[in-house]
Amino acid sequence: MQPLAITAHTLTTAAGTGNAANAQALRAGTTGLTPCDLPSVHMDTFIGRVPGVEAIRLDGELAPFQCRNNQLAELGLRQDAFEAAVAAARERYGARRVAVLLGTSTSGIAATEAAYHRRDPDTGVLPPDYDYQHTQNMFSLADYVATRLGLAGPAMVVSTACSSSAKVFADARRMIAAGVCDAALVGGVDSLCGMTLYGFNALQLVAARPCTPLDRNRAGISIGEAAGFFLLEPADAGRSTPRLIGHGESSDAHHMSAPHPDGEGAARAIQEALRQAGRDPATVDYVLMHATATPANDRSEARALTRTLGGGARATGTKGITGHTLGAAGAVGVAQALASMAGGFVPATAGLGEPDPELGLDARDRSESRPVDCVLVNAFGFGGNNCALLLEGSG
Repeated sequence: MQPLAITAHTLTTAAGTGNAANAQALRAGTTGLTPCDLPSVHMDTFIGRVPGVEAIRLDGELAPFQCRNNQLAELGLRQDAFEAAVAAARERYGARRVAVLLGTSTSGIAATEAAYHRRDPDTGVLPPDYDYQHTQNMFSLADYVATRLGLAGPAMVVSTACSSSAKVFADARRMIAAGVCDAALVGGVDSLCGMTLYGFNALQLVAARPCTPLDRNRAGISIGEAAGFFLLEPADAGRSTPRLIGHGESSDAHHMSAPHPDGEGAARAIQEALRQAGRDPATVDYVLMHATATPANDRSEARALTRTLGGGARATGTKGITGHTLGAAGAVGVAQALASMAGGFVPATAGLGEPDPELGLDARDRSESRPVDCVLVNAFGFGGNNCALLLEGSG
């Protein structure tokens, strides 16, 4: 399968709005995590909340889509001249030949939560202005983005928990290779809501302090939100762009929420990404890990890396900067990898106080300036939905 060029992208997280702000936070290891201040959630934890989402208004034909997830998507689409890049691709290929493939786990469920708070006290009927189709419906995100950007090609939302917005890169490769489309807008958006915060807390996975991936004393996740979008096109030898050169997927189904203790499914995904790309493990400059900062997840992923890359792999975990953005985590990881390749640095693992010796990884609390040309990005979800993406710089 041929590589795909990443010809445009944008990232919005709690660490910054747009690529430049996120790259700066990534190099410095600056956290965007703050004490939880969502009005509907009362928990002792830190979250990665994106400023300005609530101020976004969707008007005209887009008004029915008004919900936090689509507001966050809109904020992301406005950054880094991404709209202009998509418009140019639409002109090149035609609106029907550009696919929209996006990942989310929450969609607009916060709108449903708000609607339930406003139920009729006597009948329990939801308020008449509640619009499930354009908000909580999982397809709402792709529907919104395609409508917003005037795209009429294949559109799909993937919801495989935290691997969602990594798997859409694999879907894009398959669709373009099969001739279903000529280019694809991929990425992911996930927004904060009560369900995810209280749900992960019920699983005893939420940390009271900012999360510390790969640390000996890591105690759980900090949940965040993000919007990341990418334009994928067939690689052209005449263009100097970063490329997606390999992807690997697996579904180990070890447990509904716990990873396989030895990372067997994760290892298979990593091995397949390397095989597709025809790359030796030694060519990987570093791994941008999924690294959720729970004891079990980081341990499982580290064992998968030892199996596939060997001991002492150079690795980093960035959720101490953005929080765990769930269905958007893969998109965040890809954008961060692109920033590190463009800027020539290996990111810091923010919050790393004492690296866990049991993991056997080369993880550091400060970024390292050096050329970076090949990055492995991992995204693993509940139920053993694993995805690994191999990215190569523009040279």
